Amino acid sequence: MMFCVILISSVLFFFMKDLPKPNRLAERDLAVTTRIYDRNHKLLFRIYEEKDRTLIHLEDVPKHLLQATIAMEDHDFYKHSGFDLRGIIRSVREILFEGKLQGGSTITQQLVKNALLSPERTVKRKIKELILSFQVERLYTKDQILQMYLNEVPYGGTAWGVQAASEMYFNKSVSELTIGEAALLAGLPASPTTYSPFGAHPELAVKRQQEVLRRMVEDKYISQEEANEAQQQKLVFAPQQTDIHAPHFVMLVRQMLEETYGEHLVAHGGLEVITTLDLDLQNTVQSIVREELEKVKQLRVGNGAALVTNPKTGEILAMVGSKDYFDVENDGNVNVTTSFRQPGSSIKPLNYALFFEKGYTPATLLLDVPTEFIVKGQPPYRPGNYDGQSHGAVQVRFALGNSYNIPAVKVLASNGVPDFIRFAQRLGITTFTDPSRYGLSLTLGGGEVTMTDMAVAYSVFANLGKKQHLQPILKVTDYRGTVLEEYIPQEGENVLSPEISYLISHILLDNNARMSAFGATSLLRIPGHAAVSVKTGTTDDKKDNWTIGYTPSYLTAVWVGNNDGTPMHPFLTSGVTGAAPIWNKIMTHVLKNQPDEWPQKPNGITGLPVCSLSGKLPSNDCPIRYEFFIKDQEPKEFDDSKQHVFLHPETGEIVPQDQPHVETDAIILSDPLTKQYCYSCTPPKPLRIDLSRPLQ
Repeated sequence: MMFCVILISSVLFFFMKDLPKPNRLAERDLAVTTRIYDRNHKLLFRIYEEKDRTLIHLEDVPKHLLQATIAMEDHDFYKHSGFDLRGIIRSVREILFEGKLQGGSTITQQLVKNALLSPERTVKRKIKELILSFQVERLYTKDQILQMYLNEVPYGGTAWGVQAASEMYFNKSVSELTIGEAALLAGLPASPTTYSPFGAHPELAVKRQQEVLRRMVEDKYISQEEANEAQQQKLVFAPQQTDIHAPHFVMLVRQMLEETYGEHLVAHGGLEVITTLDLDLQNTVQSIVREELEKVKQLRVGNGAALVTNPKTGEILAMVGSKDYFDVENDGNVNVTTSFRQPGSSIKPLNYALFFEKGYTPATLLLDVPTEFIVKGQPPYRPGNYDGQSHGAVQVRFALGNSYNIPAVKVLASNGVPDFIRFAQRLGITTFTDPSRYGLSLTLGGGEVTMTDMAVAYSVFANLGKKQHLQPILKVTDYRGTVLEEYIPQEGENVLSPEISYLISHILLDNNARMSAFGATSLLRIPGHAAVSVKTGTTDDKKDNWTIGYTPSYLTAVWVGNNDGTPMHPFLTSGVTGAAPIWNKIMTHVLKNQPDEWPQKPNGITGLPVCSLSGKLPSNDCPIRYEFFIKDQEPKEFDDSKQHVFLHPETGEIVPQDQPHVETDAIILSDPLTKQYCYSCTPPKPLRIDLSRPLQ
């Protein structure tokens, strides 16, 4: 028994010998400002340059704000002695079984953590926090603790304490807050950046507010009717006055820093953060986006976004998340580069890259004729081309270059949706998950993506098969000069062969391959730079319009549309209006004074003439063109499209000679899904492809 007493006393002495005095709780150390810079050391943003705090007395705080805070942060605040035993047990369980050091903090613990302890996240600090919380509860009344908490806790930005938060978010005194406004503020301290209505995802602030109101109803602070009324109240936010450059990018960097180092260290620790951003380029891109959107506002285009990266390293050089970050009323603070949008045809290069991986080539023939696809358990699918036409026998180079839809659907049907999803994930698309959610329209943009993911995937082509994750931070040091992290460029992960990457890039830079759809002098051409690979994309409902293009050193992705998903004008056309003019101006700017940088041709690429119609080796009278191939995947068969066949007199199908027939000479073609198609028959026969059965 005596041994246990001695052991417990020794443990308590070890943790208590260097504890700060709880009666110094009212004293505050000055925070050291965290500064975020661009790659050239130009200041982008200061985080908590000083604590913007206005002290308040508890009697000046509306009762519903006190109730909202307690309901959300510490249900049993007026009952416990500084810590919640259930919360501690939950926290210990997370430490032991999930490796997380979080949870279990009461209002008293949060006050102690913010005011008296360092931000280190260790078991030792947690124990000190518990001991101090117990002491603080002996020294101060509950109301005094709650008042100090409301004056101490960070609510986001430079707002320390609830009065500063009320002024920053609503431009009013805390005493004037409504229930709805109070609920929103009460939800912020858990993660001010995540739940801020001025952050990258303001919808999370609304969800958090709803959770606070739900807790207040559960604790019988307000009625369900009052909660409903508060939810329906339109929140009017004060305009942001923060001095900030590249705000969408800065908020992304800030979120990453807080996930790595914790909000307290980012707010107080005096971090010096050198990012990958080029502020001069950022400002130019922002101006281009704003100016070009003004030109097409009559087409009901309300917003746009652009991203410029270095494919070799993944470094983000410019990130414009909307035309105006500070236009909160129109969701300008939403970062579209990280938001879910449908990619339209800009997803097709990934589909064709998998097609090449399965052994097909740029000369593979695809029959672009009216086609009905039968999939078990689904209605018949009849895709159409953007121009409303079908184009007959089209080889892959021209099918991808002109962005024809029917051939792309055939390619996905041949690849298989599950295989394509796995392939897209390999290249960096994180939003494609359960194959059962998608159908053949996936290759036409039927699944949502983020622009940041698309930049990663396209960089695989630009980087000869090596995937580079996007990198916004170059170096982080503390105010003492200690380096906390530094980015050292690596070669990247090999996720695709250099040969396939080269073929995709070569098709996308081939102006001749896209001429039928876009013309000879479209905005997809950059003056003085013939070696720029580019792909457009527009959803059928005109809700999303994209252009993504690259060289080995620069990648630019552009989106235009409306944040609320409202369709743009039907006259908006891919490659002519919308995203392409913005993309063209950005790429023209970044490539100015740069050499024309062609993709490096791998040793595994060869070339030879093929028949212009069938894609096979030329026969004596076959018009030819030149094509690139992966070695050992060159065509082995000679063109035999002209055949003497027997056709059924009514159906036009090829039949054996012993059946009723009409004997004739015809052009007979095949593609991966259709064999022995009479191409010269009049009228051309529509196709019906039953994917419920094995392909012949």
